[in-house]
Amino acid sequence: MYETVVGLEIHAQLLTKTKLFCGCGTRFGSPPNSLTCPVCMGLPGALPVLNREAVIMALKLALAIKADINTRSIFSRKNYFYPDLPKGFQITQYHAPIAKGGTLEIETGGQTKTVGIERINLEEDAGKSIHDGMSDSDQRTYLDFNRSGVPLLEIVGKPELSSPAEAVEFLQLFRTILQHLEICDGNMEEGNLRCDANLSVRKQGDSDMGVKTEVKNLNSFRFLHKALDYEAHRQMELLDQGLRVRQETRLWDAAQNKTLPLRSKEEAHDYRYFPEPDLPPLVISEEMAERARADLPELPQAKVDRFIKEYQIPRCDAKVLTATKALASYFEETARASRNPKQASNWVRREVLGVLNESNSEIGRFPIPPQNLAELIGLIEKKEITLTVAKESIFPEMLRSGQSAPQIIRDLGLAGIQDEEKVRQSVAAIVKRNPGPARQYQEGKFQVLGFLVGLAMKEMGGAADARLVQKILKETLDSLERKT
Repeated sequence: MYETVVGLEIHAQLLTKTKLFCGCGTRFGSPPNSLTCPVCMGLPGALPVLNREAVIMALKLALAIKADINTRSIFSRKNYFYPDLPKGFQITQYHAPIAKGGTLEIETGGQTKTVGIERINLEEDAGKSIHDGMSDSDQRTYLDFNRSGVPLLEIVGKPELSSPAEAVEFLQLFRTILQHLEICDGNMEEGNLRCDANLSVRKQGDSDMGVKTEVKNLNSFRFLHKALDYEAHRQMELLDQGLRVRQETRLWDAAQNKTLPLRSKEEAHDYRYFPEPDLPPLVISEEMAERARADLPELPQAKVDRFIKEYQIPRCDAKVLTATKALASYFEETARASRNPKQASNWVRREVLGVLNESNSEIGRFPIPPQNLAELIGLIEKKEITLTVAKESIFPEMLRSGQSAPQIIRDLGLAGIQDEEKVRQSVAAIVKRNPGPARQYQEGKFQVLGFLVGLAMKEMGGAADARLVQKILKETLDSLERKT
C-alpha cells in the first residue's frame, strides 16, 4: 500500500493597477505588447521601483493566515532562459521572503486538517508564449509581454496534503481568502490564479519522502484533481514494476488526460539566485503593517462560523454561501430583507447558483437584486403565491424581464388561490373523476392522498396552497366515507 504526499505552489496575480516594478498597466485583454516599457522589458539602464500597494496586499495575506512577517526581506534574481522572459531572469524573493509560516485549516470528508505554509514571496510574472490560434503556429511561437512584470504572490505550501481532494480543497480555500481580501480575483481561466503541484508516493508508514515530480501551470480545480490522481497512479505502477521514479517537471495534457514529461526538475542552485542589485532590502515599517491590518475584512472561516450562529443554517450551506465575498453579501442582504434566512439560503444555493453555474457567470452580474428575491420569498410565506408558481413562473420571468414579483403577479394573473370555495370545487371535481383512488383511500390506503393532491394542484395550475388542498381533500374523502 502506498500513500500520496502533495505540496502546492500557488501563484496569485495581485489586483494592482500597475506592474510590480514599473508604471505599466495590468489590464487583461489589452492588445499584445501594448503594456510594456524599458523596465518590464529589461532594457539596459532601466531601473525597477517597487509598487507599494503590492507590498500592502502581500502583508494582508500574511496576516490573514497568521504568517510571520519579515521586517527585512530581499529581492533576488532567479536566472533562467525562456523566450517570454525578456530580462533573462525573474525578480523574486527566495532567501528572505516577505513572510514565512502560517497555516490553513481545510475540511474534507468531514475531517478537519491543518496544513502549514512554507513562505509567501513577492515576484514578477513572465510574459506569455502563444502557440495556438495562429495560422503558422506549427512553425512559429508568438510572444506577448503584457504580463511581464505583473505582480504575483507565490504561496508555497508544505507537503502535508495526502490526496487530490485535499489539494483541491486547499486551493479552493486559498482562492476564497484571496477574493475576500480583494487582492486577487481568482480568475483561473485568465491565468490570474494557477498552481504547480509537487507529488510523491511512498510505502504506507515510511517516514522518508519519495521522489517527487512537479506538474506545472494547473489552471482549474478539475485539472488539478485529475492530474494528481493520474500522477499518483503512474508513480505507484512504476514502483510496483521495480522501476525508478524520475525527478522531473511534467505538464498536464487535458486532451489525453495524462501528464507528460517537460524537463528534468531543477534545484535551487540551478537558478543561481543572488540579491537583486537594483533594489534595496524591503523594510516593513510598523505603519505599513498597521495599514494592512486595518484593511483586513471578515475572513471566510470567521464568516462561516457567524452565518451558522446568526442565521441558524448548516455548516455545509454556510461554506457554499461564503465561497466569494460578493455571494456572501448577496445572501446576507436577502436574508435580512426577507427575515427568513433558511429560505434565503435555499433560494441562493439552488435557484441563484443554478442560474450562475449554467451561464458560467458571477453573482455581480445576476439580474435580480437581493431585495427583489427577498420580496418573492415573502410572498410565498404570506401564501399569496405557491412555491411551485414562484419557481416555475415568477422567478424565470424576473430573470427575463427584471421586473419585481408583485408586478409579474399582476401582469400574469398568478395570485394564489386562497378562496376555499374555489378549492373545494376543484377537489370535488378531482374526486369525482378518480373514483378508484378515492375508494382506495376509503379502504385505508392513505398513500393515494399525495396522488390526488398532485392532480388537484395541476387542476389549479399550481396556484393553490398545497396544505389547504390536502386539508380540503381529506375532509372531502372522509365525508364520502361517512356517507357510505
